[in-house]
Amino acid sequence: MEIAVIGGTGLIGSQVVEHLDAAGHRAVPHSLSTGVDVVSGEGVDRAVEGAGVVVNLTNSPTFDDASPDFFRASMDNLLTAAQRAGTGHFVILSIVGVDRVPQLAYYRAKLLQEDLLRGGPVPYSIVRATQFMEFMAAVLSWTADDSSVRLPATPIQPIAAKDVAAAVAEVAAGTPLNGIRNIGGPEVFPLDDLGRLTLSRKGDGRTVVTDPTAGMFAAVEGDVLTDLNARLATTRYTDWLS
Repeated sequence: MEIAVIGGTGLIGSQVVEHLDAAGHRAVPHSLSTGVDVVSGEGVDRAVEGAGVVVNLTNSPTFDDASPDFFRASMDNLLTAAQRAGTGHFVILSIVGVDRVPQLAYYRAKLLQEDLLRGGPVPYSIVRATQFMEFMAAVLSWTADDSSVRLPATPIQPIAAKDVAAAVAEVAAGTPLNGIRNIGGPEVFPLDDLGRLTLSRKGDGRTVVTDPTAGMFAAVEGDVLTDLNARLATTRYTDWLS
């Protein structure tokens, strides 16, 4: 089948395209670089025309209070175009625990995206993933200085981007879930310990200081970002680091 992958040139999207093409589908990547602007709507009708499935992997350029506007505009444009094109399945990638962290503006925005899809006119699937292993470098940078990194002990269940892409491609090629599939990595770490492991393996001599007020994940209470009942990927963090 023909599958439009919106955000198909990014970290996850490019790999989703590869998986779908390898499975015999015709996956077409779309992004700003190919003339598709999901916020203004430019190129959106052209992108989804003829597609039996739309996979939306676009993301807000910020994690702040502006992020809901991005998801509202992009989903309105894409869902309207998908309905007009007769698309039979619409897939998005979201976050495990997204409905349990109202303190974070970005999580509220992602939950809005889910709600817009559920209330929309197209059969759908939501894939919720735990935190990407590739995201760890950014997490470390938020609260770092020359000698230390401050991190809370928030439980994290890192998953490799390649495993996320494989799961999204599998869902996209199947029948609509009209619900949620949770996926996660095989191990859970306190974020501060994960930071220590990461720096040690990279030969970085900075010290990780446990600070419950540091960074975005300081707002997360308990283990809501983990799900050991999810479909667990096989890539372990230490193997990914090496």
